Amino acid sequence: MADAKDLWGAGDLVDLAGLGHDFTRDPYPVYAALRAKGPVHRVRIPEGADAWLVVGHEAGRAALADPSLSKEWSQASPDLGVSNIAAGRHMLNSDPPHHTRLRKLVAKEFTPARVRALEPRVQNITDGLLDAALARPGGRADLVEALSFPLPIAVICELIGVPSLDREAFRRWSNTALTSRDADERMAMAAAASEYLAGLIARKQRDPQGDLLSALIRVTDEDGDRLSAGELLGTVWLLLVAGHETTVNLVSNGILALLTHTGQLAALRAEPALLENAVEEMLRYDGPVETPTYRFTTTAVEIGGTVIPGGGELVLVALADADRDPARFPGGERFDIRRDARGHLAFGHGLHYCLGAPLARLEGRIAIGTLLRRCPGLALDADPATITWRGGMLIRGPERLPVRLR
Repeated sequence: MADAKDLWGAGDLVDLAGLGHDFTRDPYPVYAALRAKGPVHRVRIPEGADAWLVVGHEAGRAALADPSLSKEWSQASPDLGVSNIAAGRHMLNSDPPHHTRLRKLVAKEFTPARVRALEPRVQNITDGLLDAALARPGGRADLVEALSFPLPIAVICELIGVPSLDREAFRRWSNTALTSRDADERMAMAAAASEYLAGLIARKQRDPQGDLLSALIRVTDEDGDRLSAGELLGTVWLLLVAGHETTVNLVSNGILALLTHTGQLAALRAEPALLENAVEEMLRYDGPVETPTYRFTTTAVEIGGTVIPGGGELVLVALADADRDPARFPGGERFDIRRDARGHLAFGHGLHYCLGAPLARLEGRIAIGTLLRRCPGLALDADPATITWRGGMLIRGPERLPVRLR
């Protein structure tokens, strides 16, 4: 990792892209060095664009709730060189009043009751995946392939109504669209996913089932309002991508934290009632979203004494740093499953707070709890320094997580 003093070697712009794989593997020291200098910094991100990065908990929380920072891509300056990969309008690329309307319509069907009803199915899928992993010779597995990915993609696809044969293709599209540094490749994968989803929506319109997509096609508000074709496409894209990516990396990052903090692992095994709080600490300590989706300035905005110009400047909030800020979480660099982790920003803050947070928490508790219960000899099967991490600054998680299950 570059020394903190080297970050400002080329002037005011901090070239995060130039830090390479070291930054991808462990961005926390860089964020802490930036935070020590102030809450706002001009940076070049790995995706190639220049942005304003907000670090620290107080500044980050305020920026997430600031209505002058828009999620609408129409507000983005054309000079940024960034592209919108999502199809259609959805909650994460909309401001009020459009956001308010979309969230209300989706929330009518994506309810807490619907999520609670999934618990037996989540447990059943988890048990089946672990049965298969434990039956392999040698007791070794890549946890991402064995559990972290297949569980949430199965759950969200069943919930929405995506055929099982299409799930691996959608995983490839989603992974490339979110983490590739090649803009053309990202756009091609996003286009392929959008084409597939448009066909799926058309089939559900002709032959509705008991799934969430069919319900979203039918859903209407009290005044007869309903989702347009473009809004349906965007909403299904969002639910599929966010509905599995968050949980994949919650499980992988959480298990990695336990396996590299053996005292905490032993404490959780000795006191399983700590699981719910442990999941919150996993979200705080090494959450699945490093920075949220893009925000753009609609007017000049002051954050922590720095004025960010208007005109569609790109603003990123370092959720990863906010949740380790010692001003909010003393000793934030320590992983402690007994810590009061309430107030973390892993699912965002304000009107864009993650609608699927209850589902991610449910899947995380079941996956991690079942894995620890059924695999008392669980151990890391690689040097932590050799683990490769997914690229970009949106999603944070290992590409593979080799473990010994027994």
